[in-house]
Amino acid sequence: MSSLAVNEQPAAAATSTKVVQPAWVRTVHWINAVAMVLMIMSGWQIYNASPLFDFTFSKSITLGGWLGGALLWHFAAMWLLMVNGLVYLALGLATGRFRKKLLPITPEGVIADTRAALTGKLSHADLTKYNYVQKLLYAGIIAVGILVVLSGLAIWKPVQLQYLTALFGGYDVARYVHFFCMAAIVAFLVVHVALALLVPKSLRAMIIGR
Repeated sequence: MSSLAVNEQPAAAATSTKVVQPAWVRTVHWINAVAMVLMIMSGWQIYNASPLFDFTFSKSITLGGWLGGALLWHFAAMWLLMVNGLVYLALGLATGRFRKKLLPITPEGVIADTRAALTGKLSHADLTKYNYVQKLLYAGIIAVGILVVLSGLAIWKPVQLQYLTALFGGYDVARYVHFFCMAAIVAFLVVHVALALLVPKSLRAMIIGR
């Protein structure tokens, strides 16, 4: 009995110290988090200068102070987000991480895991594997991230990038697309942070990797 317990200890130790998030993933994740927050807050200030809807965002949650200042912050964060995003996409494809982590995604799997999550039965025992809900959310937010960048470029340079702007149906439509993509990202961040708080070991893994 004692020898069996001794033999099991190295296996348990190896499991507990398994690398869940490699260093490059953690690096781009936190850079992306900073860039996203800066872009969202400065974007809200830009929105306030010419609202699409019958509301504006409180100055307490905006960045830049005025339109000119917000644009400077927004463009600075945009380049950071674009470069960091390209690095993430390139490494995700080159290492096979996207294929391993995000595929396959099936309707049956998403429905089953959603039901399990709503009833508190969704397992988080193995952080190296994403459940179907995570796969759908992460794949979706990558697509939304690409769309928000393209619609942002269409708004920023509607003359120079007129073909891109035209793909969105014109400048005004591109603004709406950009806004709703931003709203989707904010919703994702809220859910993402809430889940990290509910499963603290996932947050620890994104900080120290294990």
